[in-house]
Amino acid sequence: MNTTILIITIIFSGLMAGLFYSWSISVTPGLAKINNVSYLRAFQSMNRAIINPLFFVVFFGLVILLPLLSYLSYQTSISNQFWYVIFATILYFVGIMGVTIGGNVPLNNALEALQIESMTPEQMDEFRKSFESKWNRLNLIRTISSTITFLLLVIACVREFYST
Repeated sequence: MNTTILIITIIFSGLMAGLFYSWSISVTPGLAKINNVSYLRAFQSMNRAIINPLFFVVFFGLVILLPLLSYLSYQTSISNQFWYVIFATILYFVGIMGVTIGGNVPLNNALEALQIESMTPEQMDEFRKSFESKWNRLNLIRTISSTITFLLLVIACVREFYST
């Protein structure tokens, strides 16, 4: 297995795990404490800010790196290390990419479409209630999935180091 690819993949997966973890323990709990107008505006602003090249390089970089690492691991030998990489790859595609594309992005798109200035307080409250708990639950899935993905890759790296 290519150790350089493995290390880059671990770094990228660690960055994603840290991103989702920080949202889970600080951003969303902080947002939960503010009023509906501030919540909706702040969430819209953060959703716009995260759409940037640095995020895309890491988020979509793993879409390339994980299958590549799986292939390289398979070429070396089908060992425990291979299975750690395969499970990390599957978990990333299902628990992070799938959840993000199938869940968080549609919620973010619905939030982005809001014209907050023209909404009544009741409409804002209703939207927030339907949005907030779903988004947080999906982000928890991404947090757990990305943390386990990171852990599996670290184990694969340790196995790579100790097998050489």
